[in-house]
Amino acid sequence: MIILNLELKNNTTKEREIASFLAITMYEKTFPNKRFKHTLEFLNKHISKTETILDLGVENPFSKIMKAEGFSVKNTTGEDLDNDQTALQNEKYSVFTAFEIFEHLLNPYTILENVTSNKLLISIPLRLWFSPAYRSKTDMWDRHYHEFEDWQLDWLLEKTGWKIIDSAQFTHPVKKIGFRPFLRLITPRYYIVYAEKVK
Repeated sequence: MIILNLELKNNTTKEREIASFLAITMYEKTFPNKRFKHTLEFLNKHISKTETILDLGVENPFSKIMKAEGFSVKNTTGEDLDNDQTALQNEKYSVFTAFEIFEHLLNPYTILENVTSNKLLISIPLRLWFSPAYRSKTDMWDRHYHEFEDWQLDWLLEKTGWKIIDSAQFTHPVKKIGFRPFLRLITPRYYIVYAEKVK
């Protein structure tokens, strides 16, 4: 999902406006209602509305949903997150979220090392054995460098000092007929994790 991690090299006001516009318009025909529903339920299960959330990536449809639900949310501003973790170090937040971001990063390990809160929620698309990693042919930012198996994200969190408290997987059916759409109906596509920092 490019919008949550639209990385812009110069980070100008105009670029941030473009990123925000794209975040709103990219879902016009394919709004992921099921994924957003599951993510919001998981968020409500673990996070209080009195806590402050730093959501990795520019403002997007789901961060707007979180705000509408009463969560206090601040987004990063479109910086290249592989090279710049300043926001993670300087912002004040009690919860870190990254929804469909880590697959776009070359080095999510560095991100996790720079998170200052004691709680995080991360969701990722799982690798599908019957489909290659997603890669836009027209947009260099809309590519999946990683498509994880669940154990890989678990290991990444463990190595960076996090303990998984809860996790869930869910499918992402598509409205098409065929063998691969059938597999998408029964094969988990998303993995979401709530973890706390090991003290």
